[in-house]
Amino acid sequence: MTTTHAEDDGDVRVRQAVQADLLAVLRIERASFDQPWPFSAFERYLGDPGFLVAVTGGESTGTLADEQGEPRADESVVGYVVANLVPNHGRSFGHIKDIAVHPDHRGEGVGAELLERALHVLEVRGAQSVKLEVRASNDRALSLYRSFDFQYLRTIPRYYDDGEDALILVVDVDE
Repeated sequence: MTTTHAEDDGDVRVRQAVQADLLAVLRIERASFDQPWPFSAFERYLGDPGFLVAVTGGESTGTLADEQGEPRADESVVGYVVANLVPNHGRSFGHIKDIAVHPDHRGEGVGAELLERALHVLEVRGAQSVKLEVRASNDRALSLYRSFDFQYLRTIPRYYDDGEDALILVVDVDE
């Protein structure tokens, strides 16, 4: 399934990530984080329903290829999310592991589109709750997560290499 919303400069579609997307994902990761994931980390999640990319360009043809998330040559990856299920004492628990939007496309709703779709994928796969970690100073991300009703759970002191704390946020998706 491909999610689409209109932007002033074209459509943004969300689809499952494929091998051809990985270099663009890695570029966005490096532009977004001081401690970027390595290429191999993204490779590990290929094929997982929660590894999604937001793309612009190309025309949706309504074909089966669109539904299967096949990339088109005229697409550009503008964001991604990596989310999966983790075991938690017999209860399905979702984890948003990584999410980023290319700096040129921030503030356009791409992050919200990716987060909404990832939460839906996790819920459909049986998650009752979803957690994530976020830098305590990342006000833009915190605002996004609060708009999706994420609640503060706890702080992990000095979580990041530079010594900054991480906030653990959780949302129930099965209500």
